[in-house]
Parts: sequence; structure tokens; C-alpha cells
Amino acid sequence: MASHSQRRNRRNEQGQVRLIGGDWRRRTLSFPVVDGVRPTPDRVRETLFNWVMPFLAGSHCLDLFSGSGALGLEALSRGAASVTFVEHSPRLASALSQNLSTLNTRSGYVVNQDVLKWLRAPEFQESVRIVLMDPPFRADLIDPVCSTLAASGLLADNARIYIEHESEHAPSVPPEWALVRRKQAGQVAYSLFEVT
Repeated sequence: MASHSQRRNRRNEQGQVRLIGGDWRRRTLSFPVVDGVRPTPDRVRETLFNWVMPFLAGSHCLDLFSGSGALGLEALSRGAASVTFVEHSPRLASALSQNLSTLNTRSGYVVNQDVLKWLRAPEFQESVRIVLMDPPFRADLIDPVCSTLAASGLLADNARIYIEHESEHAPSVPPEWALVRRKQAGQVAYSLFEVT
């Protein structure tokens, strides 16, 4: 059993995420280590943004299960008009708000709420062109989030939805979502869908 001081040290433990492209390239930001949150690796992020760059400039994006904020911050750095970060953990949401302030941007909006609950009644005006989704693994969240997202009315025509998931579990997505790209790195697979 962990001692009181060990638990306190873990609570104060900080992770780091380095942005790899765009205006904030090479900027390093801190976030609290909560429930094993890990930023999407650089190589995977590079692949993702190669896939979505033709649609990114001026787009409104959603970063669901934001965690460290690596995906949404990278999108802002590379020209997205705005990113709404939806994160359940108060500590991670607070760190995201602080990192957006550090970057001196008003194009990021942090929502500290459960993703499914927020999707059922989103406070949002713009059509979303790109959705970035990296839910906790083996939590059986992907399928209900995809169906709720599809029913939310948030998605623009031809929106792109990026999902990181366990390699052994292909997401069950709505029939109007067509798989455009999929790659795998070890136990992690990442897929890009287009709303047709």
C-alpha cells in the first residue's frame, strides 16, 4: 500500500507534451499525471496531421477526452480556427486552460464535463469539421460516444473523425461514417473516418 507521501508525490507528478508542428513547434507544456494519461506519441500525431492537413485550416475542432491536450493543441498550432477541449478530470481541464493562457490564444475552449453528457446537450454554435478522440482504453466508451456524436447535430458535411483505439477492437461506427485511413503502432490503432 502506498504511503501518504508517495500518494502526494504522485498527485504532484507532472507529464510533458511537446508540440511538433505549426506556430508553436517545439513548445513544451506540462500537465498533471492523472489516471495514466499519456500524450499521443509524436510519430502518430505526425501521421494524423498529415491525414487532416487539407481540411484543418479555419476548421472548428473537438478534442474529446482531451487529457494532456496534445491533439487539440497541435491542431491549433497548425491553423485550426478553434478547438473545444472536453475533459472530465478537473485537474487536467485546469492545466489545459493554463496552457492555453501560456500560449496566449483565445481559440481554445475547455469544458470540464463527462464527454457523453456534454455530447447529449452541447453548448456549441459552429459545425465541427474535425473530431479528435483518444478515450481511455478498455473503457467501452468509443461505440456509445460515436453514436451520440452522430446524433448530436455537431458534425459538418464531410467531417473527419479521428479515433485512437485498442488494436484488437475496431470501433463500431454509424453507417454513414466511411473508414478513410487506419494504421497500427503496437497495441494502439488509429483510424480516420469521413462522414459521407
